[in-house]
Amino acid sequence: MLAANPAQAQREDQGLQLGCANDYFRLCAGVDPNSTDAERCMDRNRSRLSPECKNAIGDYDRRTGGRSQK
Repeated sequence: MLAANPAQAQREDQGLQLGCANDYFRLCAGVDPNSTDAERCMDRNRSRLSPECKNAIGDYDRRTGGRSQK
């Protein structure tokens, strides 16, 4: 699966913020970014994430030892 906590990780990591912000607003607009609903929304839309967001997630995984993988 995508990031175990993509929305939470995005709040905490500048690379994910920059790489995935557009995807979050495009796919999860109206969802509180501080909620588990945001995490579920990003997971649910994994196949629709932009290459930039997928790359940001991959970079995050490399930096954190794959912590964002479920």
